[in-house]
Amino acid sequence: MKKTAILLSVVSLLLAPTSIASTTTQKSDDEQGQLRAFLEQAIDDAHSFEDRYDAEVWLVDMSARLQRFIPDPSERLQLLKAVHREASAAQLKPDLVLALIQVESRFDRYAVSRVGAQGLMQVMPFWKNEIGRPSDNLTELDTNLRYGCRILQFYLAREKGNLTKALARYNGSVGKTWYPELVMNAWYGYWIAGDL
Repeated sequence: MKKTAILLSVVSLLLAPTSIASTTTQKSDDEQGQLRAFLEQAIDDAHSFEDRYDAEVWLVDMSARLQRFIPDPSERLQLLKAVHREASAAQLKPDLVLALIQVESRFDRYAVSRVGAQGLMQVMPFWKNEIGRPSDNLTELDTNLRYGCRILQFYLAREKGNLTKALARYNGSVGKTWYPELVMNAWYGYWIAGDL
C-alpha cells in the first residue's frame, strides 16, 4: 500500500513535464487502474483521414502554420498526418493537440523535461510500465502522440467533456487554470481550424 501511495504522489507531481504539478492532488488507485486499462486498449488504434479533400485542405493550412516551428516540409507533413490520425482516433481535435504540443515541447520530439517527461506531448515514462509496454520509445512520433492523445481523451471523459479540467489533469495542475489557459490561448490564437 505504501508503494502505491508513493506512486500516486509521483504521478500527481510528474504527469506533465512543462509545469509545476500540484503536490496536493493525488490520484486514486481506481483512476490509475482505469487509465492504465484505457491506454492498454487504445495503444494500437490508428485512424487516418476519410476524405482526400479535407486532408489536403487541413494539411496545407496546418503546414503553413507549423513552418515557424519545423522548417522541413516533409517533417511537417509526417507530423501533421500523425497528429491528425492519433487525435482523430482519440476523438480529439487535431488542432487542439497541436496547441498542446506547442505548449509542452515547442515541437521538439526529443524534448525531455526536468522531471523526465519525453517527446512532443511530454509523456511520463512510467506509463510504459503501467500498461506493460516497457520497450516503447516515447521519442518515437507515433508512440508519443498515441500515448498523449489517449491520456487527454481519458481525462476529458473523466471530466465529462470539461476541457479546462481535463487539461489541468493532463498537466498535473488540478484546480488551477494557468496551464489550460496556455493551451487554449495557443489553440484559439494560432491553431484552431474548424471541424476538419
